[in-house]
Amino acid sequence: MTKFLDLSKDVAELTADLIDIPSVSGHEKKIADVIEESLNRQAHLNVSRFGDAIVARTELGRSERVLLAGHLDTVPLPTASNARGTVPSRWSGETLYGRGATDMKGGVAVQLALTASLTHPQKDLTFVFYDHEEVEAAKSGLLRVATRARSLLTADLAVLLEPTNGYVEAGCNGTLRLRATAEGTAAHSARAWMGENAIHKLAGLLSALQQYEPAAVDVDGLAYREGLNAVGIGGGIAGNVIPDAAYVDINYRFAPDKTPDQAEEHVRQILAGYQLTRTDAAAGARPGLGTPAVQSLVTAVGGAAQPKYGWTDVARFAQMGIPAVNFGPGDALLAHTDDEHVLASEVRKCLGALLDWLT
Repeated sequence: MTKFLDLSKDVAELTADLIDIPSVSGHEKKIADVIEESLNRQAHLNVSRFGDAIVARTELGRSERVLLAGHLDTVPLPTASNARGTVPSRWSGETLYGRGATDMKGGVAVQLALTASLTHPQKDLTFVFYDHEEVEAAKSGLLRVATRARSLLTADLAVLLEPTNGYVEAGCNGTLRLRATAEGTAAHSARAWMGENAIHKLAGLLSALQQYEPAAVDVDGLAYREGLNAVGIGGGIAGNVIPDAAYVDINYRFAPDKTPDQAEEHVRQILAGYQLTRTDAAAGARPGLGTPAVQSLVTAVGGAAQPKYGWTDVARFAQMGIPAVNFGPGDALLAHTDDEHVLASEVRKCLGALLDWLT
């Protein structure tokens, strides 16, 4: 396997090289090894590693510091036999297919290209490449760095290169996961009246979720769309047994005007009477459009700032007191799809915009 990458090559081809290194969450060591070796060949960078998270910094004594971050992991590969968004990558004209093409190896390729291009930047730069973003927050490589070496993340602005179609997406929704459980009484299904069906007890909850009308919440001039959905269900042990236990997993994507506790209280009101247990939560981030550092990036890349509907690690940076935005190549609607892809022109345009801004 390749031991290091050619960071000076076309950034779209570099994206393909990254896709060709499988890195499903929990299996990021190979890609982290390659990126660490590639960064160690850049004499102007100080490189540190924390598990499979890597931090590379310039130390030029500039008055400002910009942090550019991206995660190395992808969701699992698609299972459909005709899926094109898998590994290895595949070109169709100027369209690059492969798992992570949009989420977010195109963004990581831009980061790596910037490390090679900006050897004497006008602002000091910090590059963060981290593992375990696509899974529960407790495993996050970014959290690991923040815990072990918080000073390495100090910056005037953090830019997360998640796919945004080339627009600045400010802030992000929060995310909350709850599990609803029901208990019944097991019985032979031929004598169902002797038991109590736990699955049936959750019918009203599913109906409430289906009828729920999500809000669009204005936060600092941006409309954040919310969502409340069942994302998993289970119960039953055999085809001839009335189930005595069942569950539904619920995900609430909430606007950044709420804390996780406020979001949980809202869901409990909607699903009153059901037994709910929080399994995961991450706060959102307000847009911060009044921050000078954010304004400078929005002005430089053009267009109006947009809201980020999904949760991203801009929220983690916001909790650290660092203004943060999303800005990266690709269409977020293609992330995690069977035909995940990115246009070569989108990756090149993102790199060009950031080079112009940073120089």
